[in-house]
Amino acid sequence: LLKNADAAMYRAKEQGGNQYQFYSPIMTIKAHERLAMETGLRHALARSEFAMYYQPQVDLRTGEIVGMEALIRWLHPTWGIIPPTDFIPLAEQTGMIVPIGEWVLRTACAQNKAWQSAGFPPMRVAVNLSSRQLREKGLVELVGRALGETGLEPRFLDLELTESLIIPNAEPTIETLRDIRAMGVQIAIDDFGTGHSYLNYLKHFPVDKLKIDTSFIRNIVTDPSDAAIASAVILLAHNLGLKVIAEGVETEEQMAFLRKNRCDQIQGCFYSPAVPGEAMTQFLREGRPFFPHIADSHLG
Repeated sequence: LLKNADAAMYRAKEQGGNQYQFYSPIMTIKAHERLAMETGLRHALARSEFAMYYQPQVDLRTGEIVGMEALIRWLHPTWGIIPPTDFIPLAEQTGMIVPIGEWVLRTACAQNKAWQSAGFPPMRVAVNLSSRQLREKGLVELVGRALGETGLEPRFLDLELTESLIIPNAEPTIETLRDIRAMGVQIAIDDFGTGHSYLNYLKHFPVDKLKIDTSFIRNIVTDPSDAAIASAVILLAHNLGLKVIAEGVETEEQMAFLRKNRCDQIQGCFYSPAVPGEAMTQFLREGRPFFPHIADSHLG
């Protein structure tokens, strides 16, 4: 009976808490799956089962790679490649996100420094911050140590966080982000438009970039509402002195729309999905614009 009650409790927590759930046998199965994943997650770091993938960010003026987003993958020996959406929420709940997040930050900084040392043009690497990491009191020091120990200059690091993370704890978050930004690290708002979208916070938060969420890009060519939203976000950001990155760009038509509306950078499968470091190295080694026909053109 107690085990069944625990299963119902975990189900309620997974649904966001502050609610109740009636027990059903499927909950026991899911509870066992959760326990197995939690156990595996606790050993994954020690067993070197995590890997970093990188998704290029391309300048729409030149077609050149100017940055990349670092994305973690769990290479489980039995379950295969596990995307972050399947294990990051559990890592948040268990507190494992703190050591995992530290590993991601150090690994991304070290890899970017290695690319620079190999003679590739300097570019930025973007690392996502979770709500748990943002609440950690030692976050500023952690970022400083990661940069210092890897030798990466702060100007080549972006930290990304979503609107939903910064609104609830605005004052302490502002202080933390200002301290990080004072180092030279840039701050980007990820999935812009999907959270609270209190535009007033853009005046007060130390932000450098906005990333338009995939949900607004997917139908940008066929849906007038999505097109209007994307155009408005780009204009708003530029008027505030912010750069804009469009996520989830998959077609040439989407790229052309964004370029026409003066979006700064794109990220998505139109250029490349997230790839392992070796594949990213090959992209950099080729050293050629992705859009050769626009490399010499100008938007103005």
